Amino acid sequence: MLNRKSVGEVKVVAASIRENVQKIIVGKDDAINLALVALFCRGHALLEDVPGTGKTTMAKALAQSLGCEFHRIQCTPDLMPSDVLGVNFYNQKMGEFEFRQGPIFSQIILTDEINRATPRTQSSLLEAMQERQATIDGDTMTLPEPFMVMATQNPVEMEGTFPLPEAQLDRFMVRIVIGYPTPEEEGQIYKRFEDDTVPPAVSAVTNSIDLEALQSVPPTVRVDDTIRSYIVNLITSTRRQRRSLARRQSARRPFPLQGFAGMGRAGRPRLRDTGRR
Repeated sequence: MLNRKSVGEVKVVAASIRENVQKIIVGKDDAINLALVALFCRGHALLEDVPGTGKTTMAKALAQSLGCEFHRIQCTPDLMPSDVLGVNFYNQKMGEFEFRQGPIFSQIILTDEINRATPRTQSSLLEAMQERQATIDGDTMTLPEPFMVMATQNPVEMEGTFPLPEAQLDRFMVRIVIGYPTPEEEGQIYKRFEDDTVPPAVSAVTNSIDLEALQSVPPTVRVDDTIRSYIVNLITSTRRQRRSLARRQSARRPFPLQGFAGMGRAGRPRLRDTGRR
């Protein structure tokens, strides 16, 4: 089992997860690293790009590598909040109401094509992602740990989609644009299809208990005042052109207030991963 002082084990587990995902995904090292940063920092990740770039495949490979309880939510316009959170139903045999948990009570959740869900259903994720709890019929229930939401969306298709509101976007620590593969990477992908190669099975390289311990390591990284000032200057510079709300733009549009804490938290696991403090 990991502990807060086992930096060497943290590096080993991080490398194992990365290597596992790379068995399925060709290239995309930066995207994989960003997803791992969100994972280590107890954040959430939004994977965004056109169809066929490997968004869902990468999210599934990462989830399968963690050995945690995993559930996939395929978002459609007719998906209801109760399909995500769960529902109270009357058990005629027992003569009482029972609660049937929804997929939100899993540890790792893939919300595929999140922008195809209606705003009402999208909003059902807000409390879960921010406070790690869900309220159903007035009863608040704590979600399991570790808890991470990985969502995918296609920014090009507009028909039948509902753009994510800023309140929802704020819940994601990282927004990852997958991008097209390089010619060399595309050649490797083509060869897989040409040879009819079956991708190797992804097995878990860690478990929920060790992952919780892994997530306790980044907060131990000391952030120097110089770096902290750099983060503040970087974020405030994005707001200089947005001083007026006359254009009906959100004051948080350039960078939300959570951005300061998020950038500081996100930098820590990369330092740990490279062995620096």
